[in-house]
Amino acid sequence: MEHPATVGELADTLRQGGYLADRGLATALFVALNLQRPILLEGEVGVGKTEVAKVLAQVFGRRLIRLQCYEGIDTNQALYEWDYARQMLQIRALSEHQAADESAVDKLFGPKFLLERPLLAAVRAGDQAVLLIDEVDRADDEFEAFLLEVLSDFQVSIPEIGTITAPTRPLVVLTSNRTRELHDALKRRCLYHWIGYPSQQREVEIVLVKEPAAAERLARKVVAAVHRLRELDLAKPPGVAETIDWVKTLDFLGADDLDPGLAADTLGAVIKERDDLDLVRDIMEEITSGGG
Repeated sequence: MEHPATVGELADTLRQGGYLADRGLATALFVALNLQRPILLEGEVGVGKTEVAKVLAQVFGRRLIRLQCYEGIDTNQALYEWDYARQMLQIRALSEHQAADESAVDKLFGPKFLLERPLLAAVRAGDQAVLLIDEVDRADDEFEAFLLEVLSDFQVSIPEIGTITAPTRPLVVLTSNRTRELHDALKRRCLYHWIGYPSQQREVEIVLVKEPAAAERLARKVVAAVHRLRELDLAKPPGVAETIDWVKTLDFLGADDLDPGLAADTLGAVIKERDDLDLVRDIMEEITSGGG
């Protein structure tokens, strides 16, 4: 699929894929697509940062390549590794004569034995891929510096094989929950957009796009309740993903409204911490009032 010609067309395309992007986000994505710039999305947990990359890959018919960052991730896990088990089997299969042959040994470090990890896969795929670098804030400073180098050149040097350069640039989406501050050098390499909690009306629209079978009255009551929950001092305030899960759960149970008893029975869909559950249960009547 070709890139949309306007920001509005892109927003409509994303909506067809089940994602409601506001004007600011749609504009940032439009620029990233056309200028081939990575885009860094920051925001609270559960507001739809990761979903952006998934929907972009879906609507444009691209391959989604996901690199999930975590504490201790290193370059081998992100770039490539050698298939040592397969290399050992190959060595055993070689005769003594072949083992002495230098060319046979060299072949052990050829493309056949290379295990492709997300970054190498994205370099090879070029603009046929959307590369999602998820929760980059969980990785350490050294890995962030390595990412900066890859995003600058989109090429990978493998000593035994040579340099692999992307034929075209993939669309790169980085996400961060701000568990730590990212370096300015990485931010300068990217376009930036903050995804905050949507307004109540916007969140109702999002819920109804994701769960079209749910009653609008139910969606409005749940969204109103979730917005009250976000005003509390919770360890983990619910994101939009939890709002959708709560509506989905209630709709499955045949509910078309939200009352304190039903809300208490299904709180596990929206609250994921024991202390938060205790706090919310104490004021359930207040949380579920209004919003109809």
